[in-house]
Amino acid sequence: MTIPKPYFIQATGVAQRGEATKNKLPLISTALDSVRAYQWEIHFQGLPAIGDSQQGKSLTLAAKQVTQIGHTVEDITVDRFNDRVYYPGKGSAEEVKITFDNLYQPQMADVLYNWFQGTYNPVDGRVGTTRSINGSPTRLKGTAVVLQMDGKGNIVGGTKLYGTYPKAWKLAEFNYSTQNEFHTIEMTLRYDFAVQYNSSDINTHY
Repeated sequence: MTIPKPYFIQATGVAQRGEATKNKLPLISTALDSVRAYQWEIHFQGLPAIGDSQQGKSLTLAAKQVTQIGHTVEDITVDRFNDRVYYPGKGSAEEVKITFDNLYQPQMADVLYNWFQGTYNPVDGRVGTTRSINGSPTRLKGTAVVLQMDGKGNIVGGTKLYGTYPKAWKLAEFNYSTQNEFHTIEMTLRYDFAVQYNSSDINTHY
């Protein structure tokens, strides 16, 4: 078997770096760029108790952090004599937490709390109820899309969360010693499926 030349050496080797003196960038300078952790934007669609599009835009602008999104597949363990082998079992989506700035206008705490009331309303004890907005019933679940962008704001991909509903609503602590931070609200969301789309597919499914 022939051992291949290391890919990283090929991408950053002397030949390519030497070409930089001829107004050509080395391969690593252009081909190995990636999405930054801060080049993203989240959009919400069809959320119960949110209503008009302006409040949906406010959620997008107020969101400042999204935790990891992913799926986990459980193991099916099979024991045979002296051996133990594994098979893939049921898959499940992990929870995601989104941190929002507690804006004055609109009153973000109220907007997010109204959304959470569709899951559980501590006032009347109802759980999992749909609501009526302008006389039209809403769905219990909505969708969320995390758009991934390049440095120019062009969409390069996106992750869409299907069947999203709020599982937890938490106000951040109030602390007199905290001087240079906005107060925040943390929402824990449960979703059924997360699908990753490339730049062309996300426009079709968004």
